[in-house]
Amino acid sequence: MGKLLLAIGLMLGMTAGPVAPAAAETLTLAIGQRGNWENSPPHLGQEAGIFRKHGLNLQILYTQGGGETLQAVLSGSVDIGLGVGTSGVMAAFSKGAPVRMIANSATGAAEFWYVPARSAINAMKDAGGHSVAYSTSGTSTNIMALALLRNLGIQATLVATGNPSSTFTQVMSGQVDVGWSSPPFGLQAIEEGKIRIVARGSDLPSFRNQTVRVMITSTRVLAEKKGAVGRFLAAYAETLDWMYSDPAAVAAYAKWVEIPIAIAQRMRDDFYPKESLRLDRLAGIDAAMSDAVAFKLLTAPLSREQLATLVQYPTKPTE
Repeated sequence: MGKLLLAIGLMLGMTAGPVAPAAAETLTLAIGQRGNWENSPPHLGQEAGIFRKHGLNLQILYTQGGGETLQAVLSGSVDIGLGVGTSGVMAAFSKGAPVRMIANSATGAAEFWYVPARSAINAMKDAGGHSVAYSTSGTSTNIMALALLRNLGIQATLVATGNPSSTFTQVMSGQVDVGWSSPPFGLQAIEEGKIRIVARGSDLPSFRNQTVRVMITSTRVLAEKKGAVGRFLAAYAETLDWMYSDPAAVAAYAKWVEIPIAIAQRMRDDFYPKESLRLDRLAGIDAAMSDAVAFKLLTAPLSREQLATLVQYPTKPTE
């Protein structure tokens, strides 16, 4: 991770170290799913003073999912979007949207699908003819839900239910049969016996080593605020190192999302290996394009030239 920080600094023509606090520049972010561990570095890092050390002040907007985040970036409402489905970004780019990928948000799938404990559905294969949730259209959860149904050969009604909290309400009130969630949301309910997991995103072989969500910005922001974007990624990488090395980070996260520290620790270790959040990791891009074509988000895979334009990681992405 230290090499990544240095490489970011060199590419953007600045030092790898932090700048004076007086030089703080504001960046606006859109993040799907407040409280999700993979998207928590901006909040935790800002609270710990890490982004300030890199000359940044963050203003964070939380959305219902990657679809809303993508639109916020494209509309110019925010500078950077986190946790946006890779297929959705490629689809937008293919239609001429001025969007660029700048880093990995998550490789692999921590999401899971669940039912109330009283439900007669014991596994996703039993969900035929029922309603199955995902967050918003064009997101990674949308693609995963479609892929789960395809792999099982069943027909179900897909319903956009928004974030994990609103989804939980809809499932427990009987509006939707199968809900979706992303840790830590739902783990406490599982321990209390209120819900049961019937499928995981990791059940899909193609998603186990695929970059399912990325960080994005617009071409305008990348041109006008390239230095700030670079400092953001450097601070983000430093925050990730802290989150996986210091118990204080887990305690801060647990306090923020109001869960026991033990659950926060188990969630991090069981669902989010640090390697899956490495910023320069871009894996399974061909599989992502294949899924996007199969589910009609793309009419054809992007060419190597198109990918070279779309993917603007500060360092060369690694599988």
